[in-house]
Amino acid sequence: MTEVEQLEKLLLSHIGKAVADFKLISEGDRILVGVSGGKDSYTLLYFLRKLQQRSPVKFDFLALKLDQGQPGHSAESLKEYLQAEKYEYCIVRENTFEIVQQKLKKEQNKCFLCARLRRGILYRTAVEMGFNKIALGHHLDDLIETFLMNLFFAGTTATMPPLLHSRDGSNRVIRPLCYVPEALIVEFAKQKKFPVVSCGDCGEQNNHRRKWAKSLVETLSKDIPHLRQSLLAAMGNIKPAHLLDRRHLERNKPPGAGGMFED
Repeated sequence: MTEVEQLEKLLLSHIGKAVADFKLISEGDRILVGVSGGKDSYTLLYFLRKLQQRSPVKFDFLALKLDQGQPGHSAESLKEYLQAEKYEYCIVRENTFEIVQQKLKKEQNKCFLCARLRRGILYRTAVEMGFNKIALGHHLDDLIETFLMNLFFAGTTATMPPLLHSRDGSNRVIRPLCYVPEALIVEFAKQKKFPVVSCGDCGEQNNHRRKWAKSLVETLSKDIPHLRQSLLAAMGNIKPAHLLDRRHLERNKPPGAGGMFED
């Protein structure tokens, strides 16, 4: 078995486990796959096709590229790749770049508003086109960084869930790469020579909190080799009765338990 075949087998194992653990794909699903042209979305597409070919569960998927109108940002290499690999795809054009520029000052971080607008368009398009799920390419490191950002800056214990129901119940978001470390995706994209397209505007966000969280994980990993796996386990092993959320403390009170001064 070649090195790339071993890597593919490992990635498929992580993805298959996530799909099984969280029941991400069901019989008859129609999945809209958000593709940016980055390494994560190429990897997601590749393995969704592998699952489609191997799994007894029948499902369909369509790649959707959102053209947000960034100056100098071309999706031609992505389009050529999708055509060459015979993926079904569509391109939706919405000038969210101009909206972000108008609403935020130059020095303000644009990623949050950009992502929110992009998510809204994906949700709406999925409903209009009759898709019941939206697949996104967030990987393990994305979940860990979000977890840390929420802890340090938002005062909440939360991350990107593998399966998310939208507030109005019309959409379900799935993240099949949630168990996959980013380093494996980087190596796989390099081996497969994916024509990666970067978002120039995102690259200008030098003080982004996500970059801080990523740097923190990298630094701590030097002393704690299994840090990512430990954080993954922690996100799936919440003990509400051992935290300070009073709603859960009351709900998890054992029978006959009284106040804290009672024997």
